[in-house]
Amino acid sequence: MLMTVSLAWAVLQTGRFLLSPLLPTIIADLQITEATAGIALALFQGIYAITQYPGGEFSDRWTRATLIIPGLLILVLGFATFGLAGGLAGFVLAAAITGFGKGLFAIPSRALLSDLFVERRGRALGLYAAGTDLGGLVASGLAILALTYATWQTPFLPVALVLAGLTVLFALWSNEAVTVGEPTLDVSGTIGRLIASPEQRKTLVAFALFYFMVGGFVNFFPTYLIETKSFSPQLASATFALVFVVGITIKPIAGGLSDRFRRESIAVVGLLVAAGALVVLSLAGSNILIYVAVIALAAGYKMEFPLADAIIVDNAPDDEMGADLGAARALFLGANALGPAYVGIVATYVSYVVAFAGFVVCLLVASFLLYDRD
Repeated sequence: MLMTVSLAWAVLQTGRFLLSPLLPTIIADLQITEATAGIALALFQGIYAITQYPGGEFSDRWTRATLIIPGLLILVLGFATFGLAGGLAGFVLAAAITGFGKGLFAIPSRALLSDLFVERRGRALGLYAAGTDLGGLVASGLAILALTYATWQTPFLPVALVLAGLTVLFALWSNEAVTVGEPTLDVSGTIGRLIASPEQRKTLVAFALFYFMVGGFVNFFPTYLIETKSFSPQLASATFALVFVVGITIKPIAGGLSDRFRRESIAVVGLLVAAGALVVLSLAGSNILIYVAVIALAAGYKMEFPLADAIIVDNAPDDEMGADLGAARALFLGANALGPAYVGIVATYVSYVVAFAGFVVCLLVASFLLYDRD
């Protein structure tokens, strides 16, 4: 199950991260502005965020597989729509479908691993989260090929086919039955648990600010390099790949360390490193300094993902784990969904430099909240 869901996460993240390096080409092909593109990506992230909580609670009440299998099937449909549909309407429809499928898959798959790896939860979630970076790395390579030899839509079809194969494997290998029960949600009980103490409230706000930064950075970083550092689209995609190379390594390490030491302390260090690296990146004039800043930024912010999930799960009752994680991630990803719209609008009417400077403030405030929660 660790291998299957982690690989499925990596493949769906390949499709999702294809959008970032291909975004300038998509904007030109669809004849839209950065603001319109940012709003379309915010729709994707918004639907993904909204689906987190019900997906998590239903997986507690039914089975994890009951949500994972439909989620994968909807993702296959979403990426096939990216590859086949044309125009702005097709792009928006594909984004909506993909966001819904990803939301159904994300929490039950994490909860499944948390069920199976109690003592090594941080390491298991770190390996799973590293699938994001494997997917991003593959996406960067596919984007370069697409920009050179094909259209921006071409690489989405192989993603859909591979996910279809993994869906079949998961269905064959899973020991859980597909069981649909009563579709009710204990919203008030879940929210009450999450905000029960000032420490938990600070944690929620801190990671919401972090996810807001991630949403804007991931979607617009290649475009930022092109517009502010005069990178070519191919070089911007290759530089974007550095972020994922670092993430593949740092996430399992950070997750493993958090099983031995205080998770919040490790998270604070990562946030401060990322904030400092963003400042250096904005001031860097040489490519070497830009690459150093990108590596440091990736090392700082990539370690946060398994830590955020593990911190929420640690504080959740065993029989409500999916609900609590889903509700918390709904908040995080709701903030994440605003990131692309923020960058698109600020970049359109002010500049990318100002937009990314706002992320430094977010990271510093987040680090203070986590440090101050004791």
